[in-house]
Amino acid sequence: MSKPSQKSPVPGRMAGKVAVITGAASGIGEATARLFAREGASLVLADVQTDKGNALAQALGNSIFVHTDVTREDAVAALVDRAAGHFSRIDCMINNAGAVGATGSIAQISLEAYQSTIAILQTSVFLGIKHAARIMIGQKSGCILNTTSTAGIAALGPHIYTAAKHAVVGLTRSAANELAPYHIRVNAIGPGSTPTSLLGKVYGSIERAREAVTKVSPLGYPVEVEDVAAGFLFLASDEGRAITGQILMIDAGVTTCTVAPKMYSGEPDFLR
Repeated sequence: MSKPSQKSPVPGRMAGKVAVITGAASGIGEATARLFAREGASLVLADVQTDKGNALAQALGNSIFVHTDVTREDAVAALVDRAAGHFSRIDCMINNAGAVGATGSIAQISLEAYQSTIAILQTSVFLGIKHAARIMIGQKSGCILNTTSTAGIAALGPHIYTAAKHAVVGLTRSAANELAPYHIRVNAIGPGSTPTSLLGKVYGSIERAREAVTKVSPLGYPVEVEDVAAGFLFLASDEGRAITGQILMIDAGVTTCTVAPKMYSGEPDFLR
């Protein structure tokens, strides 16, 4: 089944806005950065992939790159301070950095693997919300967006990945409740399995990943990075001004299935 063509977005929906994006050098983060730049945003791109991040910032214009380990509080605090200092404000913080992390049987996952997975997928979101809120409370405005997953509402991923993404959902709703009086909106997007280099590592190649996720897609096509970026744009723009504490699932219908497929607890088996 071919995918329906997408309409071009309304131009300038991020004009005059400053957005910070973690995990910005590739995948969903890169697609979001490119879309936001086309829509007029000034960008602060954060990642540990320095060469890719610098190249993207240079290509987009009106952007800076900050090498950031999102598992470290001093690094996230420095990122937010750099953004606010350079552009005088932060209108949108997108906590997107991630990894698959620990896989395999629950009886075999080491504490070290558990802790490192939680750090990148859960602690990083907490730190991003905490330090963005520090700036946005003073502004009395802002939008914080977090990347969760289909695994954030169902058992569709490895154990620790699933636990962390569920935690992102809870923290999104809780933070939205606290920050609403400051006109700060907090939402999350739950992408379906997207054929990026991250998922390609699980399946051996992006092509195999694309084939696997297409086979389990109710719509018959995979979720692309551009689909997720469009969701971030909607929530970050003024069109999303009345939305907070919500989880927008962009998953081609996977989580609507009566029996949802388990994507990868260990060895992927969709191609067998």
